Amino acid sequence: MRDFSQSHEQLSLNTATVRKQWKLDRIIDECARRGIGAISPWREQVVAVGLEKVAKQLRDTGTELSGYCRGGFFPAADAAGLKAALDDNRKAIDEAKTVNAPCLVLVVGALPGALDGKAAYKDIARARGEVRDGIAASLEYAKNVGMPLAIEPLHPMQAADRACVNTLEQALDLCDELDPGRSGMLGVACDVYHVWWDPKLQEQIARAGEKRLLAFHVCDWLTPTRDLLNDRGMMGDGVIELKKLREWVEAAGFAGRCEVEIFSEHWWSKPGEEVLDTVIARHKSMV
Repeated sequence: MRDFSQSHEQLSLNTATVRKQWKLDRIIDECARRGIGAISPWREQVVAVGLEKVAKQLRDTGTELSGYCRGGFFPAADAAGLKAALDDNRKAIDEAKTVNAPCLVLVVGALPGALDGKAAYKDIARARGEVRDGIAASLEYAKNVGMPLAIEPLHPMQAADRACVNTLEQALDLCDELDPGRSGMLGVACDVYHVWWDPKLQEQIARAGEKRLLAFHVCDWLTPTRDLLNDRGMMGDGVIELKKLREWVEAAGFAGRCEVEIFSEHWWSKPGEEVLDTVIARHKSMV
């Protein structure tokens, strides 16, 4: 396993971690100032600054990407909604290509309307079928553009509203069905917050292997958790065995950056400089 104790060269920052403190252009500059050589930005943050401006700033600062967030949300109440989702995913693929991302992360969606408390239907099998069809259609376009897609399974607590793909096994089943040749164009984003609890996790990480492991996200699971979405912990403050999980992904062939992604009202209330300095320290000691 790689030694992170003396360097944060393999650290990437998911920009949601300080999205309430700074806009994306400031985040890029603050990361570059601290030697954080990679980020994973969110589409709305890119739009707020401007796609071409962000692409130029990334080039000028020498900042790389570990991913681009996000595509997905394929299920819809009707045919028009399904088409709109595919159109938006094609746009996301094009954006990811413009900023030279190594993959577009897919949060696949679930029961349409559930995020607003008004689910259009309750048939989760239908939603999973629409996810499968949406990924298949998007993959065809992604291959033409040359942008790998990374399915991110989300914790079952978010099965109704954000993602009806909830285990690494489910995600890999989709990969095997839609990309049986393991082309490198379809894989998974393994986020410890969502998968740490899974009794099949080690074997599924091994099953994924180098070709399928496109991203690795770290944070921690706090006990008690006060909010299921926005109370992620800084690495070392919770119960996830982070070094063990990194050992598993590296044994399976993953050699990319470890992306810190923390949705947290606690950390959003802190000065951005303090958050980044803590991320660097914990990456060296806890990841």
